[in-house]
Amino acid sequence: LGFVTTRKSGTTFSMITLGMAELVFAMSLMFSEFFGGEAGVSGNRVAGETFMGINFGPQRQVYYLIAVYTLISMGLLYALTQTPLGRILNAVRDNPERVEFIGYNTQQVRYRAFIIAGFFAGIAGGLGALNFEIVTAEVVGPARSGAYLLFTFLGGATFFFGPVLGGILMVLAFVLLSELTKAWLLYLGLIFLFMVVYAPGGFAALIMVNLRIIKAGAFSRLIGGYVGLLLSGLLMLAGASALIEMVYHMQLSAAMSSQLVFAGFTLDTHVQGHWLIAGTLLLAGLALFEWQRQRFTQTWEQVQAQLANAGANA
Repeated sequence: LGFVTTRKSGTTFSMITLGMAELVFAMSLMFSEFFGGEAGVSGNRVAGETFMGINFGPQRQVYYLIAVYTLISMGLLYALTQTPLGRILNAVRDNPERVEFIGYNTQQVRYRAFIIAGFFAGIAGGLGALNFEIVTAEVVGPARSGAYLLFTFLGGATFFFGPVLGGILMVLAFVLLSELTKAWLLYLGLIFLFMVVYAPGGFAALIMVNLRIIKAGAFSRLIGGYVGLLLSGLLMLAGASALIEMVYHMQLSAAMSSQLVFAGFTLDTHVQGHWLIAGTLLLAGLALFEWQRQRFTQTWEQVQAQLANAGANA
């Protein structure tokens, strides 16, 4: 599959891999004798002989096993980025046409990357099966595949530690955010749109560029702007969240009660004043955020120009 799909790149490659994923997902439901159907395939991680008293029954033993494999895999992947193959992989990602002009076969480079990615994905899948003791069709479904891509983007796909940040954010979203609100997928989508517009490089890019500014001693000029963006963003978030929670409550739980508790406050979907307050907070926060963003952009450009001049003089 990798040899066929890597013959194309960019959007075409993405669509081919998406089609392959949909094919596997459909097969997992069609061939229930092999894939287990909707119930999936269950296992028992404590079956078999123990090794040095370890049977992987306690969750702590499984955690340490996953942690060891994660650290080893991260070390191997980082070592790969320092090899000639790793350098060429970055070059093919940034400018495949130029790589072809200097004599490299970009299809073969992508094919090797596909094999390496499949190897480490297999490790992750095996550890996931050991941890949950079940594998269902959902793990190869489009929602899970899309989630991996989304959080990789949020973390920062162009930096080595970006997917690590994305994995942490994915756990926080799936475990913590989903417990706090039923509208967690909507919040996740809004965060994704916000990052696409204002920080397309992901959180890793934000961290690296600010570390560069801190190293140059110019971060103090940005502190006020960051504080203003944070406060106005929180105000906008408070209004938007209140509106979202009330709408969701009306759709899902209105038959039980018109009241809901949000951030320690009791809201009533039948009280127009609560809708008005939430809408006012949203609009005020949005206006303040845009005003702060314009001011911050001017300061940011001045700092970048200062760093560029310092680099040219050096």
